[in-house]
This record gives sequence, structure tokens and C-alpha cells, in this order.
Amino acid sequence: MAYKVVIYDCDGVMFDSFEANFAFYERIMTSMGQALDRQDEAAMEVLHTFAAREVLARFFPDEPEKGRALAMAAAIDYRDLVPLMRMEPGFRETLEELRPRVGLAVCTNRSTSMEAVLHNFGLARFFGCVMTASQVRNPKPHPDPLNRVLEYYRITAGEALFVGDSEVDRQAASAAGVPFVAYKADLPGFARIDHHGEILSLLER
Repeated sequence: MAYKVVIYDCDGVMFDSFEANFAFYERIMTSMGQALDRQDEAAMEVLHTFAAREVLARFFPDEPEKGRALAMAAAIDYRDLVPLMRMEPGFRETLEELRPRVGLAVCTNRSTSMEAVLHNFGLARFFGCVMTASQVRNPKPHPDPLNRVLEYYRITAGEALFVGDSEVDRQAASAAGVPFVAYKADLPGFARIDHHGEILSLLER
């Protein structure tokens, strides 16, 4: 087997989580007396790909306001928003196929909600390593999170595949030297897949 571990980003890859993420940040913005425009494509890209502390730093560059926004974010129980998430088609079935063959990991810019998400969807049993933004000093696009996954499995960068859907994911993979698989995204990398089951054909390349 050429590859020993498959690493997944969460949002946009494992799940369609746009509505949940929008609701999360909308609560914060409303509490801060501001509106969040879902038609603002640049803002939507930021909130869907970066860690919460970086998103809020962009929305609230003033330090006192940023502190208030971070406190509001910490007070939100993300379990209330999990029902807004939708698992991507074929994902669970693909994990069932992969688990006997390779290690599985999550590398996400979510901070504290990943455990609740995996538990709610019954996916925790599949993943040996779950790396979140709260566990590293520098989240994606920095390579730190992916490097931590490689260290956990004691493998080289070339022995893993990282499945992501954003430029942030691609940059992290490139910096860590991990082959990047773009999921439903026109991004340069090792391969592109449009359905999770397609990862199976890549494992022996």
C-alpha cells in the first residue's frame, strides 16, 4: 500500500456545514450589533475555512471588540447547530471501506466542536487522530496541524493523503509536503475527486 493514512478536512469535505457555520457567526455578529451578509462571498469564504479566532480577528480587528466576540463564541453550544449539518454522500460507506486498510484522521480549523460533531454522526470510531485548531499554535494554512498528524502515525509526508476543499487546505498540504486531494474543488494537487468513494482508487498510486 503506497499510502498509510487518509486525512480529512471537515467543513465542505466530510459535511456540508455552511448553514451551521453561518448560524454560528450570525449569532456572534448579531450580539455585536452587526449583520452578516450571506451574499458576501469573500466573508463566507473566510468563515468557512479559517479558525474561529482568525475569523473573528478579521471581523473585529479592534482588540476589545475581538475579545468580546471570542467570549460570545465560547459561550455558544455548537451542539445546537449540528442538526444543520449534512454528511456528504458516500462518506460513511467510504470510511467503512478504508478503515481496514489505512489509518484515518481529521485535520480541521474547527476549535472545540469537532468532538460533538463526530459523536452526533456516529463517526468517532473511525478516526485515530483528530487534530483541531485548538491543539496547535498555528492552524491551517500553516503545516503544524498536518505535521502533528504525521507524528501521531509515525509516517512520512508522502505516506498520507489530505482531502480538502479550499485554498487554505491546499496551502497546508503543500507546506507539509502531503499529497493534496481536492474534493469538489478546482485546486491544483495530486488529484481531484467528486465523490468520496473515488479515494479508494488513489490509494495504490
